[in-house]
Amino acid sequence: MSKRDYYEVLGVSKSAAADEIKKAYRKLALQYHPDRNPGDAAAEEKFKEAAEAYDVLSNEDKKARYDRFGHAGMSGAAGGGGGFGGGGMNMDDIFSHFGDIFGGGGGGFGDMFGGGGGRAQSNRGSNLRVKLKLTYAEMAHGVNKKIKVKKYVGCTTCNNTGAKDSNSVQKCATCGGSGQVRRVTNTFMGQMQTVSPCPTCNGQGSTITHKCTSCKGEGRVYGEETISIDVPAGVQDGMQLSMSGRGNMGERGGPAGDLIILIEEERHAELSRDGNDVQYVLSLSFPDAVFGAQIEVPTIDGKAKIKIPPGTQSGKIFRLKGKGFPDINGYGRGDQLVLVKIWTPQHLTDEERAVIESLKDSPNIQPGEDAKKEKSFFEKIKDVFS
Repeated sequence: MSKRDYYEVLGVSKSAAADEIKKAYRKLALQYHPDRNPGDAAAEEKFKEAAEAYDVLSNEDKKARYDRFGHAGMSGAAGGGGGFGGGGMNMDDIFSHFGDIFGGGGGGFGDMFGGGGGRAQSNRGSNLRVKLKLTYAEMAHGVNKKIKVKKYVGCTTCNNTGAKDSNSVQKCATCGGSGQVRRVTNTFMGQMQTVSPCPTCNGQGSTITHKCTSCKGEGRVYGEETISIDVPAGVQDGMQLSMSGRGNMGERGGPAGDLIILIEEERHAELSRDGNDVQYVLSLSFPDAVFGAQIEVPTIDGKAKIKIPPGTQSGKIFRLKGKGFPDINGYGRGDQLVLVKIWTPQHLTDEERAVIESLKDSPNIQPGEDAKKEKSFFEKIKDVFS
């Protein structure tokens, strides 16, 4: 089943401002929250769907990528345990939005109306950004890349706890181990309880009496991880992919941030890219232009032969259907445009010069009325794209 458009999910237009997007999500979150719809699987799915839409549309980078590439730009095959983009959110991810939406520090819907709630995830690790350079062939067909990333990883000595041993951890006296402090505020919906991370234990629910000597109490160390990235076919230079949970590990077992992959295009020796189309300039000799020829030209997938008809003029554009890049949203494939440029020799022998000079005044060599009827280069370009 295909995903619904995120704007349709929230019921807003593409030009909607951030406040309008937040308001629409807040309304749906209240309507479909599992605590208000116990046992209703359909309501829970709508709740998750709204949260995923808000996760993308409330983030400028993700929203720009979604507006340009749609769902395909947000997701791809899972790589090394982390998915791309906006999908695959769990309930902790969703509830982390509530601090922003409802003014609290995160937690379940029950926290807002007097019920229980989970521990705040205030120690989430930071995101990481890496650049990934790809060839034309890799961008056209998709590729799996394994890269080494230097980042914070979990401490194996203390098993991410940050403590010397199990006896070196005690319950926080301020929050009683919940990791949260509560406050009651009056709203238009009546009294509402909100939660925020405990300032004493920073939302952990516990404090450390003796720190781990390897990580100095952080529960993480700076190391290196090899990450497998599945790049979908059709990516473009400047596009960003996101792998959730593959960034820096959070302190003391906190969830990891995301890994943001910036796609960079490796320059091709002969081809250039324009959207999903590929362009190639063919330097053609004067005899081949006059008499015609079979010419091999480079493409993304290797060599291809094209037929040059006799009398081909400089500026002629040939189209090779389907020889361009696939559209990342699955809407077909671009073409390769071959622009003919007649090569003018610059170094001639005396014999070559004599032959050409002997033809100089020939009426069939001189431009005639046919030359005046030739379309301009810009008109030819317009015809190609019309």
